[in-house]
Amino acid sequence: MKNLLMAASGLALLSGTAIAGGLDRTGQPIGIIFEEGTYAEFSFSHTRPSVSGNGLQTVTPVFPDGFEYGDVAKNFSNFGAGFKTDLNDKLSLSFIFEQPFGADILYGGDPATTELGGTSAVANTESYTAVLRYKFDENFSVHAGVRAQQAGGQIDLRGTAYGPFGNPAGANGYSVDLGNDFGFGYLVGVAYERPDIALRVALTYNSAITHEFETNETFLGTAIGPQSITETDSPESLNLDFQTGVAKDTLVFGNIRYAKWSEFKIVPEVFGGSTPTGLVDLDDSTSYTLGVGRRFTDNWAGSVSYTYEEAQDPLVSPLAPTDGLRAITVAAIYTLDKVEFTTGIRYTQPGDATPEVGTPDTARANFTDNEAVTVGFKVGYNF
Repeated sequence: MKNLLMAASGLALLSGTAIAGGLDRTGQPIGIIFEEGTYAEFSFSHTRPSVSGNGLQTVTPVFPDGFEYGDVAKNFSNFGAGFKTDLNDKLSLSFIFEQPFGADILYGGDPATTELGGTSAVANTESYTAVLRYKFDENFSVHAGVRAQQAGGQIDLRGTAYGPFGNPAGANGYSVDLGNDFGFGYLVGVAYERPDIALRVALTYNSAITHEFETNETFLGTAIGPQSITETDSPESLNLDFQTGVAKDTLVFGNIRYAKWSEFKIVPEVFGGSTPTGLVDLDDSTSYTLGVGRRFTDNWAGSVSYTYEEAQDPLVSPLAPTDGLRAITVAAIYTLDKVEFTTGIRYTQPGDATPEVGTPDTARANFTDNEAVTVGFKVGYNF
């Protein structure tokens, strides 16, 4: 049933769309630690979101029906890689590279006449994780690891929702650059397995990671304070992964992921003096995935799964203008000797939302009927 298990684990390359949990792009999977022997993999995915809406609070009659914000979420790609080897019959070591969180948002429109025109956010992360797994027997194991994470970004606030353009009494014209920073965290987990029925249940805790960004704040290109340090925590999270054989050549699998996004705050020194809540306000998220995999031949297997994330508060940050999601993923795997080729496609429907800027909590735009398509592939090699 090995290639059937690979079809399920291959879904990790499609697990995120930069919409789940606001900024979540991968779900931080660690399935590679359960591979047999020495194994290496490389993955790539590309996501094309379509997130658009209409303005609600224009202050001029230029757009009486509301300005149309088209495709504010930009296309992005994700790369991943991993390696696993056995140190002895009890202990194994894995290395994982991923790009777990990110944002690429840009609102079209004139900042002087539209609510959010010109508002943008670019954020990228790269994580390097080393994991040790210790097997007590064929049923129970524990795993733990350390993670080094690099992050950085740029945020621009524009539009009449932040005040008259160019008026320093508001934020319409404010920008902040957060220089790249390395932070460190850890993960710990436990797993139970029954190889005879392909049963595995694994629980993994990922710690928050603190970053101290060198920060430059400007207003229309002019510095508004000395360079400072902005301390930000990426979210801690908890992943529950499970799978079991239910019939010959058939596997049921799933995942529950909780991420504590409410503790993710960006409060630069000058901006935070007038707005203590900072630039980003996100809700905690819990996503659920359930799927079934089937081996068709010795070489071919496939799977289909459904993911659901409950909507929270429809009033959201303009930097993450969706609320909850539903997604369908279809994947296939072809095994040739020691090589496994996985490919898949995921269709996501992000939940409707109304961006607001918190001054006061008033909807500034209405985003509905959004979607995203992700395609990806993974190549794995068993040495």
